[in-house]
Amino acid sequence: MSVEIRRGTSRFTTREPGRHTRHSFSFGQHYDPERVSFGRMTCHDDHHLRPGSGFSEHHHAGLEIVTWVLTGALEHTDSLGHTATTTPGTVAVQHAGAGVDHAEVAAQGVGATRFVQVWLTPDDDAVDAPASFESLPVDPEALASGDLVDTGARPRSGDARLLVARLPAGGSVTLPVAPLVHCFVARGALVRSSLAEPLEAGDAFLLDGETEARTVTAAVATELLVWTLPAR
Repeated sequence: MSVEIRRGTSRFTTREPGRHTRHSFSFGQHYDPERVSFGRMTCHDDHHLRPGSGFSEHHHAGLEIVTWVLTGALEHTDSLGHTATTTPGTVAVQHAGAGVDHAEVAAQGVGATRFVQVWLTPDDDAVDAPASFESLPVDPEALASGDLVDTGARPRSGDARLLVARLPAGGSVTLPVAPLVHCFVARGALVRSSLAEPLEAGDAFLLDGETEARTVTAAVATELLVWTLPAR
């Protein structure tokens, strides 16, 4: 059993015209053998895009790609003919399977776009499955409740789940118990707890094999992205 704190300031950074990305795990030219993955999670990227900027068409295969938009809007197109605009409160899941080309570009007219994207390794029987895409709205009343809300995203990666909590200042939430739990402070801050000193935006808890339910409390209005993942 272990609890690791990953500070946002220790993430790798990639800067390109119109965008910058903070990588929680090794990516591209950034490599750290101690930060390659966390169970099925192989990528946890925090993207900031100017309007009209983003990622032109590129190929993926053998991945489950889950996207949560924090600000702005992200326009998705792919070689399967899907088009979608993902906005805050909607989760997008690209099942890359046997292969798909897609593009992701920040929408115009809505200010800067920020989104968190996670890549997961799929189940063995999903690696070569036909690619697909889905965009799922999350109940806004549930998100406003201050509770931990299951987004409904169902990547084909064991029982991996993405949950979101939007906490008011002073609000608390109990993290789920699972073989692996990744809790990311997308914005806001958490007060000092039994787990660690205060956490700020960009910081994360990585819980491995914890059997005790842990409660965290927001210092200010805070948004948490919480992944429960199967055992390694």
